[in-house]
Amino acid sequence: MTNHSNIRSIINAAILAVVSAVTLASCEHKEAPAQENKKFVLSDTMFNLISIDTVHDCGVGDEISLSGQVSYDENNVIKIFPRNSGQVTSSRVSLGDKVSAGQVLATVKSADIAGNYSDLNSANADLAIAKRQMDNTESLYKSGISSEREYNEAKQNYEKALAAKNKIQSLININGGGKTNAGGDYFLTSPIDGYIVEKKVNAGAYIRPDMGDYLFTISNLKDVWVYANIYEADIPRVKTGYPVKVTTLSYPDKAFDGKVDNVSEVLDPQSKALRARIKIENKEMLLKPDMFAKIIVTNQEGKTALCIPKSALILQDGKSYVVVYRSREDMQVAEVSVLKTVEDRVYIGSGLSEGQLVITRNQLLIFNQLTTLDAK
Repeated sequence: MTNHSNIRSIINAAILAVVSAVTLASCEHKEAPAQENKKFVLSDTMFNLISIDTVHDCGVGDEISLSGQVSYDENNVIKIFPRNSGQVTSSRVSLGDKVSAGQVLATVKSADIAGNYSDLNSANADLAIAKRQMDNTESLYKSGISSEREYNEAKQNYEKALAAKNKIQSLININGGGKTNAGGDYFLTSPIDGYIVEKKVNAGAYIRPDMGDYLFTISNLKDVWVYANIYEADIPRVKTGYPVKVTTLSYPDKAFDGKVDNVSEVLDPQSKALRARIKIENKEMLLKPDMFAKIIVTNQEGKTALCIPKSALILQDGKSYVVVYRSREDMQVAEVSVLKTVEDRVYIGSGLSEGQLVITRNQLLIFNQLTTLDAK
């Protein structure tokens, strides 16, 4: 009996030892993952959703805001002058109208034009008479009835009549040719496709060619000028060649790029400001003459600093961060100090080195992942 009890005790002890060992092993196996060091790795899908840019050294830009207005390009316009004196009987276009090449802008009734056509009729009649006389004399000369001298005189008279007629016709052609009629009307037409940007005449007005003033100005408005007012304190900050962005009240969210084309050397006596001229392409025909404009001029101070795209910056709790990229398995959040922001560029005082790579698109998602792992 005693032997059986001893054997049973030994077996129970052995079973207990096995169960304890299995339980301990199981516990150790469950605790192992908690000791692993998890690391964020960029997946192929996420990698295709990000953009990367390089930290580089660049000139520090400075901005100045100016006011101004849009004007047409004075080097690319057509000015329509009167060809003869007379009275404007009709004016068919208004300021701002779009016109096509050959389109009539105004009709002028001119005594000079009417006189030219009257002279032309007389010259045609004289020419016809001289032609008949020359033909008759030629026929008589060939028949031996008329002398050679008489034939030559008739021929000379015909040539004089023809020259007089051609002179008057040339004068009519100079004054418009087919754009005139015998009633004395001549028509001012547009030589190009464009827009009426200036108009100085209306129906009923009397004009004289010696006035020396134009009646219409036509521009295609494909290029426009923007004039900016520069006050004395800002004169050293605006120079020819500086890049410019122009916005208007009509299109506040759209910026038009250009460059300072010319800076005046004389202050306007009334505004006490210099005028800077900016040339801008107007492909979409959005900019109209006399629009008010805000002009942002960017100049270079001669200093350099590390810079990154503005899109790379992450603002969190009053601090600035970027995500530095080394590889898909190696990314790091870096706090940076910002010197200034100009347009889409940020100048960095500290926190980065030249040549480092920063993520510029969807970087906030990666920033959240990295900061979450660091918090654990």
